[in-house]
Order: sequence, then structure tokens, then C-alpha cells
Amino acid sequence: MIKISKQGHHLIVLITVLMLFSYLMQNYADEHILMVANFIGISIILAVSLNLTNGFTGLFSLGHPAFMAIGGYTTAILTFPIAKRALFLPDFPEQLANIQLSFVPALLIGGLLAATIAALVGFSVLRLKGHYLAVATMGFLIIVQVMINNFDSITRGPTGLNGLEEFTTIYWVYGWVFVTIYTAWKVKFSSLGRSMLAIREDEIASKSLGINLFSTRNLAFVLGAFFAGIAGGLWAHLVTALTPNTFSLIMSFNIVLIVVVGGTGSITGSIIAAILFTLFTELLKPIEESFSLFGLSQIIIAVILILVLIFKPKGLFGSSEPEFLR
Repeated sequence: MIKISKQGHHLIVLITVLMLFSYLMQNYADEHILMVANFIGISIILAVSLNLTNGFTGLFSLGHPAFMAIGGYTTAILTFPIAKRALFLPDFPEQLANIQLSFVPALLIGGLLAATIAALVGFSVLRLKGHYLAVATMGFLIIVQVMINNFDSITRGPTGLNGLEEFTTIYWVYGWVFVTIYTAWKVKFSSLGRSMLAIREDEIASKSLGINLFSTRNLAFVLGAFFAGIAGGLWAHLVTALTPNTFSLIMSFNIVLIVVVGGTGSITGSIIAAILFTLFTELLKPIEESFSLFGLSQIIIAVILILVLIFKPKGLFGSSEPEFLR
């Protein structure tokens, strides 16, 4: 008789739940609910991946939307039909003009490019701490936005890329939700994850135990960037349009907020907070439009963040996971 470990049971349950949810949404939900379900999935990928960086190692990065932009634009450009390039991108570099990939390879390349750039950026900024690191990663986000705005021949600048193919389905989104959660979980409950959490709690003690602070942090930064790049590619081919302003400091604030409210270091907290945040934002949209109270959701979310920081500074779950999931 084959024995399945407790983690194996959890894995089977997670796969079953995600597959069943995806099937029900695809076949029985209307278009709006299906879109919201996709946005929830992408929010989960972004929150859990940022937790790899901010939650596990204690870094404070605001650059997640930059990696999302890199992955999104890379995927969109690589999948852009060659026939359309002459019309939409007349100045597109000749060396790349005849390259068109299918969705999956382009998505993976987008994630890998985001991870590669994160590794290069990490060599410079990850020696900083606290608010210095936050400012540095915020600067990186602004640099990426400016570059996208000025590379007209490839990105169409401020106009953005539109008319993208709608490749993203709920199955792709929740397939990557599973990969992201599984990776984060395996990292957290491994020697690497324990090293990350040790660095977050006490750098001096971690260093005295032989943990390489820089390489561990950089690995967390790269892993987070990879999944942010994947989320960007899924986003691009879900909304079928990209503009530089999409990947803004407001988006960065929203992702950080989800991680803080859920609990820095808690994968479960990030998932629950991402679901609640997305649903709450969607529910407030009709009120904002009906009463012309645009920005109301941001104000309420900011107030919620302040209250959480005052009364539950470690977030809903702190750094832990529910006992029955361990």
C-alpha cells in the first residue's frame, strides 16, 4: 500500500481545489466574474512572490511592478503577430522583426528576463537596508517606466501595446498560482527558507552561523522577480493591452499592502489578503462610479492598513501558517 505524506495530501487537495475552481469559473461564471477570478489569481501570484523577498528575508522592495512590466512587455512583444508589426511597430528592430513565439515560451522568457535583471540589480541595491532599499527599488521602478516610455520602436512608448492576443485563461492563471504557492512553500520549509527567516530576525546571528546574507537575499529577490514577470505576462494577455502607467507606485503600494495585511512571511496570509483585497476593490467600483467618488477604495484600503499596523502589526497570520497545513 502506497503511503502519502501529510504534505502530499495537502498538495493533492490544493491541485484538486484549483482545478475544480478553474473548471467551474470557465464553464459557469459570466464574463465579469471570470475576469475577477483571473485578477484574484494574478494578485495571489504577486503577493506570494513578493513575500519571498519582503516576508522571508525582511527586505523592503517596491520594485515588484518593474519586474512585472519587464515580463509583460517581453511576453507581449515576443507573441505579437509579425503581420501586425509593420502597422503597430514600423520601427521595430530588423533583427527581431521575424521572431514570433507561442505563449508559453514567451511567458517563460519574460519571467527569466525579469529574474536575470533582478540578479543584476540585486548586486547593487541589496547591500542597502530598510528605507534606503525601498528608495532604491522605487528608483528602479521609475527607471523601467522611463525606458518603456522612451523605447518607442519596441514598446510604442506612452501609447502602449494594444490588440494583444487573449492567450491567458483561468487554467493558465491558476496553474501558475499552484507553481508559485508550491515553490514558496517548499522554500519556506527548507534549510534555505530557515536561513531567509533567520536573516530577517537577526542578521548578526545568521552571519555567525555561516549564512551568506547577500547570496540568500539575492536568491529571494530573483525568485520573486521571476514570478512577478510571469504575472506580468499573464496580465498582458488577459487585458490585451499594456501601458507604462499600469506598473506604477500605486500598484507597488497595493502589493505591499496585501503582504503586510496578510502577514510578512505567511503564504496563507498573502493568499487570503489577495482574495479579500481584489474582491473589496471590485465591490467598491460601482459605488465610485455611481457617486463619482473615484479613489474611495484607495482611501479605505489605506485606512485599513493603518488600523492593521496599529492593532495587529504582524498582520493576520504573522509569519506562520495554520497548524493543519503544516
